Amino acid sequence: MAKKFSELREKMSPESRARTNAKAEQLRAEYPLHELRRARGLSQECIAKMLNVSQANVSKIENRTDMYISTLRSHIRAMGGDLEIRAKFPDGEVLVSVFSEENDIPSQSA
Repeated sequence: MAKKFSELREKMSPESRARTNAKAEQLRAEYPLHELRRARGLSQECIAKMLNVSQANVSKIENRTDMYISTLRSHIRAMGGDLEIRAKFPDGEVLVSVFSEENDIPSQSA
């Protein structure tokens, strides 16, 4: 007979529960682009309309292993989010501002 997860969890040590909770949080924080879209309740067709591209183009974007930051930013914005690039170091993390939106627009000199 199958056991309820809650019963199994109750038998786990506090350390084991903490490790399981930490892993679950990590998994919730790391999504491939297509899973993020699905988690937001959006279809490829919906994203395609917002970006004014074809559904096939959205599929290609979601399956790429490498893309422009501007492409990823547009995709994230179509889902209602904002993109930040952070560098993590042993002594802390830093928001990388070279990828900020202001830097995407060429400056116009007089």
